[in-house]
Amino acid sequence: MNPFTFSQADSAQAALAQVAGNASFAGEAVRFIAGGTNLIDLMKEGVMASSRLVDINRLPLDQIEEDGEGLRLGATARNADTAYHPLVREHYPLLTAAILAGASPQLRNMASNGGNLLQRTRCYYFYDVGTPCNKREPGSGCSAIGGITKQHAILGASDHCIATHPSDMCVALAALEATVHVESARGKRDIPFAEFHRLPDDAPQYDTVLEADELITHITLPDARRYARHSAYIKVRERLSYAFALVSVAAALDIGSDGIIRSGRIALGSVAHKPWRKPEAEALLEGQQADPALFGQVADVLLKGAVGQGHNDFKIGLARKAIVRALQTAVQGTVTNTGEPHD
Repeated sequence: MNPFTFSQADSAQAALAQVAGNASFAGEAVRFIAGGTNLIDLMKEGVMASSRLVDINRLPLDQIEEDGEGLRLGATARNADTAYHPLVREHYPLLTAAILAGASPQLRNMASNGGNLLQRTRCYYFYDVGTPCNKREPGSGCSAIGGITKQHAILGASDHCIATHPSDMCVALAALEATVHVESARGKRDIPFAEFHRLPDDAPQYDTVLEADELITHITLPDARRYARHSAYIKVRERLSYAFALVSVAAALDIGSDGIIRSGRIALGSVAHKPWRKPEAEALLEGQQADPALFGQVADVLLKGAVGQGHNDFKIGLARKAIVRALQTAVQGTVTNTGEPHD
């Protein structure tokens, strides 16, 4: 058993003071914890270690409220509370659908919004401490390359890592153009969601641009009511791993009364080290009539450069079909995954 200390912080200043000068992603000296649904598992498996955990659940970071014309999601608000919040269900049903597609009710009741952003890959080689893994031990090699790769990346991978990001919630946040707000003893900064997660390149040990001493305080979403009536989250899973997608698609369309698409947002999950989005693919939708052939063109642009690793070659074709299906579903009307129709 790896010994560690546990403390609770009553304010953001107190929490940040405990990590200032002590936090290190290399040494993993101090970490914040809210729900802990991923971190605790990784510590149990010996994949990650920490000398101290700082509980931030007492911090006033669990609000979900309007923020100007958009929405503010507190970092410690639970995923379930976020998915079922009236403001989210009414104005951001794509986010509701994505959250409810992930994990289980028990995990969604415990997992926090900030923690969801920071969850780590479910690559089996990352979890197996007996195999080399550049994400776990930089410079040791990537056992997935040349190994079993059914769950691995087809986009944005590198010679150092082909892992994928596991979150469903993050795919919707990418499509909805969220912003992540963080704070440290050095000050505050706002990070566009598209820039928050990293591609592996030659440093796959870093999943995000978050510094070790920074705390996620909240996430903001711009006004997306124009997409509320036509959105869908499609998740294709393997029977042996019900919780995580082989491919997922978040799609949202703004369609006029004449049936013309005014604008669209689309992001892919489980295909890369981060949620995958290309504005140039979305631009093809503008001013066009909804049509499967058009959606196929969008898919081709979104998947340009996709490369399989052998076992996961099928994911390229699967992703294309899932993109077309998600856009067709969105045209028909919003699906929230709650079992209830959306007005």
